Amino acid sequence: MFTQVTLELLGGFWETIKIFLLTLAFSIPLGLVVCFGSMNKWSPFRRLEAGPLHFLSGWKPIRWLTRTFVWIIRGTPLMLQLIIIFYGPGLMFGLPSMPRMTATIVAFSINYACYFSEIYRGGIESISRGQYEAGQVLGMTKSQIFFRVVLLQVVKRIMAPMSNEIITLVKDTSLARIIGIYEIIWSGEQFIKKGLIWPLFYTGAFYLIFSGALTILFGKLEKKLSYFRG
Repeated sequence: MFTQVTLELLGGFWETIKIFLLTLAFSIPLGLVVCFGSMNKWSPFRRLEAGPLHFLSGWKPIRWLTRTFVWIIRGTPLMLQLIIIFYGPGLMFGLPSMPRMTATIVAFSINYACYFSEIYRGGIESISRGQYEAGQVLGMTKSQIFFRVVLLQVVKRIMAPMSNEIITLVKDTSLARIIGIYEIIWSGEQFIKKGLIWPLFYTGAFYLIFSGALTILFGKLEKKLSYFRG
């Protein structure tokens, strides 16, 4: 029985890992786009005119629209967003529903992109203007200032909050069961019908191991960046 339960949970855990990895793959870069849209006009980062997204941080309507969107996403439950994205197109517009996994990834990616965007924005805007100006005085190009002076400091400052959100994502993947995704909690819950409760507790071991591995990984990354002090 233990082997059967383990195999069933491993199948559900694979779905959990897919949700986790795909969400990160889309939400991390999307969060940066959202970050540029909500960036304060006075941010010293704007002096670098960072690529094609630079115009987003300078146009007030986009800034306020982006911040309103982030406020809505951060202020409503992820479960509600998941239900709306999956059932909304069919109920409101008569369109076919997205595949369940696609709807899950869309909802999770949008939600976490908004959280990541605020972390990015806080990290970028925490870099003093003096460091940008010092780089310019030394004759560095805008790209050199960003990649050699600013970027590593930003990564160091956002590492802790980013790792916290990423570990939270591990547990939030369980919400996918609300629209019928066969993730690990769903797998464990099926054994209740057979009169077994311990498989549900067993699922906790998978979460603990996964979260523990991520905690160790982020701890090592923080140590590697420890040469930035203050």
